[in-house]
Amino acid sequence: MQLLNIFLMMDPNGKGGSTSTLIMMGLMIAVFYFFMIRPQAKKAKQQKKFINDLQKGDKIVTIAGIHGTINKVDDNTIMLETSPGSYIKIEKSAISMEWTSNLNKAADEAKK
Repeated sequence: MQLLNIFLMMDPNGKGGSTSTLIMMGLMIAVFYFFMIRPQAKKAKQQKKFINDLQKGDKIVTIAGIHGTINKVDDNTIMLETSPGSYIKIEKSAISMEWTSNLNKAADEAKK
């Protein structure tokens, strides 16, 4: 019990100081930032860069699992060729970065 009081910076009577409360709150905020907010922001930045770098001829996979090759790129949409002569128009936000990178990684390994 005494170890817990030392850890929480409390006196033996169980009364906590305001500085210990502020320190604990600061540590909680830091943990949330470094383990939750920062990684999500980093992933969102990578997704945005990935979508902006798409160009004609890239093979992609949509979030719905549709595979195809980019035929035309507009501001917010892409014309996707799913099979020879068959085209669909999709939003850029519907492209899965993870699945597309796995598809392209498998294709690169098959070429070796």
